[in-house]
Amino acid sequence: MGDAVLEYVTGFVDERYRAPSADYDGAFELARSLQETPPQEGRDLKELLDVIDRAARKGFDTAGPGFVAYIPGGGLYAAALADLIACVTNRYTAIAAPAPALVQLEANVLRWFCDLFGFPKTSQGILTPGGSMANFSAVVTARAAKLGERFLDGAVYVSEHVHHSITKSAAIAGLPRAAIRTVATDQRLRMDVSALQDMVAEDRRAGLRPFMVVGSAGTVNTGAIDPLEDIAAAARKEGLWFHVDAAYGGFFQLTERGHQRLRGIEEADSITLDPHKGMFLPYGTGSLIVRDGEALREAHQVHAHYLPDSSPNPDLPDFADYSPELTRDFRGLRVWLPLHLHGIKTFREALDEKLDLARLVYDSLVDIPELEVPWGPELSIVAFRPRGANEEDAARLLDSINASRRVWLSSAEVRGKTYLRVCIVSHRTRRDRIEECIEIVAKAAAEL
Repeated sequence: MGDAVLEYVTGFVDERYRAPSADYDGAFELARSLQETPPQEGRDLKELLDVIDRAARKGFDTAGPGFVAYIPGGGLYAAALADLIACVTNRYTAIAAPAPALVQLEANVLRWFCDLFGFPKTSQGILTPGGSMANFSAVVTARAAKLGERFLDGAVYVSEHVHHSITKSAAIAGLPRAAIRTVATDQRLRMDVSALQDMVAEDRRAGLRPFMVVGSAGTVNTGAIDPLEDIAAAARKEGLWFHVDAAYGGFFQLTERGHQRLRGIEEADSITLDPHKGMFLPYGTGSLIVRDGEALREAHQVHAHYLPDSSPNPDLPDFADYSPELTRDFRGLRVWLPLHLHGIKTFREALDEKLDLARLVYDSLVDIPELEVPWGPELSIVAFRPRGANEEDAARLLDSINASRRVWLSSAEVRGKTYLRVCIVSHRTRRDRIEECIEIVAKAAAEL
């Protein structure tokens, strides 16, 4: 069975460079045909692999080099091997005592994350299913640290371009919808810090308790980076918890350009990072690091008589004490193995390449007279739209580009207008495919 599965997955990976960027022919018909209950008697594995293969081929090819929509990962093959090992060994790692050496491997990864952003030794990190759960734990930790158990009059400050998971997290954490305060942005779509300070003062006069501000290190729509240094200074002055949602952009910290553009992120109280974006890992690999590890623990720890005593070693944590999860998969191996197999330098070079490719896209598209390309890329997203066109034209342009089946772009609404987005994050997306993407965009724009 192992041989059959490995033969299938290695073939699948090899095929990604030839496969269409999306395939919807018969996709929903196939989905309906698969509505069935498990059989009473077992079926042959190769027959089942055929079902899986047919299903996996329909929809977006998020593992392919032409997928530059949304914020893709890539699904490093080494991470898949790590998950196979983790599932087979099936060790329990939410508490240190059952598998201390494996927990140490995950703790090493999280310590490296903290060190990457200059956090102190008292900091702590957790791996999560994704950025949404990381943002949720960040909101809960900030709420507990700043407001205690009476928090309905709290206020959280975000820009109009913040990821929706912040608003969702605040609601799930018990805050009223009105607690989310939206701060205006400047022409570069970055949070206006003067507007933030004015809003905090106004809310205090109205009887609210401001307690948290969230900066974005790479917004979803355009990759904009909020002025993190200025937000950090305002947060210190106002006594706010400073959280940075760096799910998309955080790992560009590995590069010299990214480090410069993210200046101020090291002053955050907490940072959300998604290894399934900037480290090219499979979906389901997020993380949160918190400067004050004890604050993270106090916000999440609940004792129970059937659990073993907490780990006395701060370098070997019980992850269950720092997150909402008690039972969880061993996520650490899918990060640890690729890092040690490929080395940090390889990831740095790959991220540098994505910055170069985004600049290539921008420099090429600004020379196309039919397009508006208003914002230079701060990271690896380039947004554009047909010059002087209406929203229907923007949608037609997107459909025309995606009809090539060589690249797959997405769109986003920014200040009432529809923009198309090229987002380059996959490790399989190289210069040849991006040059082809530019040619496809130019041809479609001229025809429009």
